[in-house]
Amino acid sequence: MRSKGSCFLFFLGLFAVSQAQADAAVDKVLQCMRDNVPPTLRIQEIELQATDRAGASRTLKGRLYAMREKGLLRAAVHIAEPADLAGASYLVRETADADRPDEMYMFLPALNRVRRITGASADGSFLGTDFSYNDVKQIENAFGDNDGALGKPEQIEQRPVHVLTFKPKPGQDSRYSQLRTWVDQKTCVALKVDFYEADVPRKELSAPATALQQSGNYWYLSQAVMQDLKDHTSTRLRIVGVSSGADLAGRYFDPHTFYLGN
Repeated sequence: MRSKGSCFLFFLGLFAVSQAQADAAVDKVLQCMRDNVPPTLRIQEIELQATDRAGASRTLKGRLYAMREKGLLRAAVHIAEPADLAGASYLVRETADADRPDEMYMFLPALNRVRRITGASADGSFLGTDFSYNDVKQIENAFGDNDGALGKPEQIEQRPVHVLTFKPKPGQDSRYSQLRTWVDQKTCVALKVDFYEADVPRKELSAPATALQQSGNYWYLSQAVMQDLKDHTSTRLRIVGVSSGADLAGRYFDPHTFYLGN
């Protein structure tokens, strides 16, 4: 699944063992991150406050639906406010085939149709915020479609964190050359993510340790900020309520029905 290096003759076996151990260490952290999405439906009330470089802001309100279905991640966002975006919906479906990209769909009431998000359009702004469609997918999917490497542990606010670097897989079309992620060791939640263009951080997602909240056995961030370090804009994400349910879960994650019943 992950890219493997090679070494010459005698060192080949030693390298293969160490590389397998490194991959296993990365996979252990990623699996712990993914396990924070429950197998039954979790509903989060969300607010996205986008602020432009002049200081003007706009707030979107809606719901984030997420669950694991046969081990595969499903996530959908439904926007309720403001009025001109009410009914807008976004869907991410993880695929079982590692060589097949995850599926992303968008519904805009003004167009009254579902649009598949592919290629360069995946890096477009998510409804005028500093999150792109790909950013939402990567974070919710625990960076599952990138090759990862585990670095030396660090601390954020005196909390031990794993430091992981993710790079696009060969042939994968990506705006970012790498993502650097700091994952809280206790909760397996990412407290910080740097998004690099070439060797320069372009965007930064960060959250204080005090934002870590628990719902049942699962952890999440109650707030986080995405900053565009070049355009000097930012978007604050807040989770203002969490609930659960299972009866209508299938409808939320079907490409034909995910936008209904906002």
